[in-house]
Amino acid sequence: QGLVVESGGGRVQPGGSVKLSCYASGRSLSIYHVNWYRQARGKNRELTASITADGSTNYGESGNGRFTISRDMEKNMASLQMNNLKPEDTAVYYCNIRHSAISDWSYWGRGTQVTVSL
Repeated sequence: QGLVVESGGGRVQPGGSVKLSCYASGRSLSIYHVNWYRQARGKNRELTASITADGSTNYGESGNGRFTISRDMEKNMASLQMNNLKPEDTAVYYCNIRHSAISDWSYWGRGTQVTVSL
């Protein structure tokens, strides 16, 4: 098991919802920003949503309006709630944590596949 582990991916029908989770082992999210990226086949990786160490959230174009990023400090986990999914949301979703003061301290999970289809 790696330092950053994603879970919750799978297959869902259009219009459905999925909640992804990101667990960071040994790294407190109080000092790490959490970023969710996604990469569809044949496309570049893009930022979907982020939550800073102080709790501020930001959404990329792909995540704005339908996705919600949150975190549970007790569990040291972050989540990405995705609603009203569309086939174009099909991608591998990656969790990245980056230290709030030392940007080189950046860690990636292996990704979790989300497939939106009938």
